[in-house]
Amino acid sequence: MSSYIMATHPSILLIEDSPGECELFRLALARTNIDVALYTEHDAEAAFHFLEDRVHHFQWSLQARSFTSPEGGLNRSPTARTISPAQPSARQDAPFPEGAHSDRAPSASTGDRSGLPSLILLDLKLGRRDGCDLLKRLRADARFAAIPVVVFTTSDDPTDLARCYASGANGYVVKPGTFEQLVQCVGDIGRYWIDRNLTPYPIGVRC
Repeated sequence: MSSYIMATHPSILLIEDSPGECELFRLALARTNIDVALYTEHDAEAAFHFLEDRVHHFQWSLQARSFTSPEGGLNRSPTARTISPAQPSARQDAPFPEGAHSDRAPSASTGDRSGLPSLILLDLKLGRRDGCDLLKRLRADARFAAIPVVVFTTSDDPTDLARCYASGANGYVVKPGTFEQLVQCVGDIGRYWIDRNLTPYPIGVRC
C-alpha cells in the first residue's frame, strides 16, 4: 500500500525574499485567527531543500518507528510553528504599521515536522531568480506536484499572470497596499485554500 506524507496540522510555506514582507505576512496571518503553521524561505533553492528535507524526515521517521512499534506507524514529532492571534490594530486601512518587523511578531507553538505544506505562497521575484522557475521545478517533481501553489506578488502585469498559470500556478494574488488590506487578503487565501479547498487525493508523496 502506498503511503503519503500528510501533515497532522495544516501549514503554509511562504517563499519570499524580503524578511520584512515575511514578517508582515506573519502578523497579518495572526490577525486572521486561522489555525495554521507558517514556514518561510527566502530563495528558491532553500525552499526546494526545505521540501526535500520534509520528505527525508518523513521517510526516516517511518523507518525508525517500524523498528520500535509493532504497528509501524508514523512518529509525529512536533516541531513546526503555529501562528497565534495578535492584538488587532485600532486603526483601519492604515499603511503598514511602523516597526512591524520588531517584537510584535506573534508567538509560535509546535506542530508536525514531517508533513508537506498544505499550500505554497510564492513570490514571483526572488532576487535574481524568477519564481516561475521554481514553480516549473515543483510541477515537474512527482513528490511536490500536488501541492497547491499560489503566486503572491506585487506584479499585476498580464504577461506575468499568463506565464504563471502556464507554469502550473493554482492562483495569482497581487499584494495589497495597506496592512488591513493584507489581513483581509491573507484571511481570504487561508479560508479558501486551508479551510475550503479539496484535492482529489491526499497531498504528499507515495513512498
